[in-house]
Amino acid sequence: MDVALLTIGDELLSGDTANTNATWLASRLTDRGATVARVLVVPDDRELIARKVDEYADAFDAVIVTGGLGGTPDDRTMDAVADAFDRSLAVDERARESVEKRVAAIRDRYPDIDIDVAAEASIPEGSQVLLNDPGLAPGCVVENVYVLPGIPEEMEAMFESVVEAFGGDMRSRVFYTNTPEADLIPDLVATEERFDVTVGCYPDREARHNRLKLVGEDSAELDAAAEWLRERVETVPAPES
Repeated sequence: MDVALLTIGDELLSGDTANTNATWLASRLTDRGATVARVLVVPDDRELIARKVDEYADAFDAVIVTGGLGGTPDDRTMDAVADAFDRSLAVDERARESVEKRVAAIRDRYPDIDIDVAAEASIPEGSQVLLNDPGLAPGCVVENVYVLPGIPEEMEAMFESVVEAFGGDMRSRVFYTNTPEADLIPDLVATEERFDVTVGCYPDREARHNRLKLVGEDSAELDAAAEWLRERVETVPAPES
């Protein structure tokens, strides 16, 4: 399963906010055997978001869009996704009820809160609503596009509600070595030539080791490749987390 991640927000491009959502999603998807084929950061530009959603929906098995949901002027994602599928926004009654309950729950703390509930609860017509239990703005699923909030806590909770939709056959084997990266190159190249796997080498200068990661679809092939490489590379225990 090939998945594209589309993260939305001017604040990501300016460096004001770290793109932790992309890292978290990529890790969760990889753990489930899916392949993250693209990660793209897009500004709060309705036309551009719509164009990339349309393009990626055709090119990949699934698209996850995060960020730009809500009622502020820069929250343009839901409109853009509706544009991509040539749909109008419509109030979802489950979303309306959820937003109303959330507003009521926080009104004591924020007595002057002014929320356009109908606008907040609007999603593309015919889409599946994803309720936002920790937050306010709902997400949705339109065909193979999953629209999630940008706030990490809300995004993670909403993703877990649809996690079973994502999977695949990709597996990996990971081990560590203190051997310098340049000295590893011949063995890494030979591993890819002998086995149906891809090999990545990721240096950690602070820990002074290299993390080697073998990726493939066949577990037996992965085990054979890992064993073959371990015979040629001196490994060290995994670092403590």
